[in-house]
Amino acid sequence: MIGQTFAVGGTLPVRRLGYGTAQLTGPGYWGPRGDRREAVAVLRRAVERGVTLIDTADNYGPSIAEELVAEALHPYPAGLVIATKGGVVRTGDSAWHVDGRPERLRAMCEASLRRLRLDTIDLYQLHRLDPDVPMAEQLGALDELRAEGKIRHIGLDTVTREQLTASLELADIASVQNRYHVLDRSSEPLLRLCEARGIAFLPWFPLGNGALTADPVCAASAAEHGATPGQIALAWLLHHSPVLCPTPGTGSVGHLEENLDAAAVRLTAAELARLDAAA
Repeated sequence: MIGQTFAVGGTLPVRRLGYGTAQLTGPGYWGPRGDRREAVAVLRRAVERGVTLIDTADNYGPSIAEELVAEALHPYPAGLVIATKGGVVRTGDSAWHVDGRPERLRAMCEASLRRLRLDTIDLYQLHRLDPDVPMAEQLGALDELRAEGKIRHIGLDTVTREQLTASLELADIASVQNRYHVLDRSSEPLLRLCEARGIAFLPWFPLGNGALTADPVCAASAAEHGATPGQIALAWLLHHSPVLCPTPGTGSVGHLEENLDAAAVRLTAAELARLDAAA
């Protein structure tokens, strides 16, 4: 039996299959996408289905995704963990600017607090390490916000095993986010370190940004289970490591239901071996 929950930072138990909000905004995460009422409906249905981890970011929209989370879910039910990110500024559809200066990180965090209508952000993730700012200054700024009660736990997005090792010398790190799915295991060394240190790993693009729906190995297992290839890909993540907490995103209630149903798929040892060999 695979574990269905994980305690982020050792203190925040969440169901491992969560929901990510990137698909609630437009292509490239810029501007609104679709009907705002549908976005609110998706968020509310996710919580109705038992999701306890919502992952968002200040630059999805920008700002729009965080505003939608608050509109749909505030006042937040007990046990719902809201994770967001800062450290990357968006000025256009494909214009991303890393900014890890301590004063900017503080301003971004405080803006997220206002949009999310929170006093404390459960998990605040540095969206990218800024190569032009010492790591100690970036993590020091987040640690100060944590000491002030504005952040409960600190996470990192898109890091190497070596960067995580160095970060752990400077601050308590509760989570990482890296690209990882059944066909992309490039972050496997990072995953093993997370397992050893009890750090949550939130894989982004857990469905390969749609590519896994056409994968023949996932399709073969899907046929055996009466499931979809995407459900198999998510089920593989839940089986593969107890620290993996995928947060697939969608703007459709129907697709949300499909994703969340993946938690009920039980893969056999033979299926896991075939999927493990697919990368």
